[in-house]
Amino acid sequence: MFVFGAFIFAQYDHLPPLDALLASISTITTIGLYVPNGGNFLTLNRTEAALLIIMIIISVGAGASIVQSTVNSVVNGDMAKNEADKRLISRLKSHVIIYGYTHMGRYVADKLEELGFDYVVISRNPAVYQELVNKDIFAIIEHETQPIEALTAAGVEKASMIIVSHSDDSDNMLFVLSARKLRPDVKIVTVVHDSNLVGMAKNAGADVIIPASVTVGHLLALSAVTKDIVGVVFSEKVGTKEIAEFSIFKSSKLIGKGLQEIAKLAVIIGVVRNEQVLQNVFDPNLRLQEGDTLLVLGDPSNLQLLEKEAEAT
Repeated sequence: MFVFGAFIFAQYDHLPPLDALLASISTITTIGLYVPNGGNFLTLNRTEAALLIIMIIISVGAGASIVQSTVNSVVNGDMAKNEADKRLISRLKSHVIIYGYTHMGRYVADKLEELGFDYVVISRNPAVYQELVNKDIFAIIEHETQPIEALTAAGVEKASMIIVSHSDDSDNMLFVLSARKLRPDVKIVTVVHDSNLVGMAKNAGADVIIPASVTVGHLLALSAVTKDIVGVVFSEKVGTKEIAEFSIFKSSKLIGKGLQEIAKLAVIIGVVRNEQVLQNVFDPNLRLQEGDTLLVLGDPSNLQLLEKEAEAT
């Protein structure tokens, strides 16, 4: 069309070839740098007018067709990818379903990726869903208050575990209830942001409930007591216990002691020596050495005593 328009302007307006091409491009793209016959359509050559009308109609139609084809290609491409992902999800077995992709859900997904687990993320946020799709992560969009449909699409019947990590507790409760209804046998782990909802989450069907604010608050508070805390264990049977890591410094009181003595204050988890975890921690002849790292489980008060013993005198 650009060449055809250039021919019209060269033939009837007697423009040089380059100027005629520029006039054609200006007219077709509606930029308006050039107006035939100075804009006086009454005296415009009738043949030129007819040819320009034909050129403009064909150009506009062709442009609309190109735009429509582009949109269709994009939409059809997205639909094809979504259908392909659905087929792949339907073939997954023993995968993990993650509900919620806020900061906590992202960490869960990253860790599962690192461990080599298959997983599917369910999100209610269209922008987050598109982000996941762009990253080639299996994702399902949950429409408002329709968790059962989302779980079914995520392959809940073959999943090995469901991790509920949404930022809203009420959404988490509804999701746990729906998951338990679909799979009475699957393991469900959920986070609760309000510790008062722990009992409700358990009644809803969650196997493991992690009170996020309590866990973080516990760690922060213990960090003020001892610098060696590396984790916390919440258990209904033994209560809350802390995991600590102690380095045995030169002239420490623990050097030369057996683990039986340490076990009076805390449960021995392991001993790291020369960057290797010792396998013979139950050997009565094993003695702690300078440079060893001791991993134990216990109460804060006893861990404080061990911390003082581990430090250099």
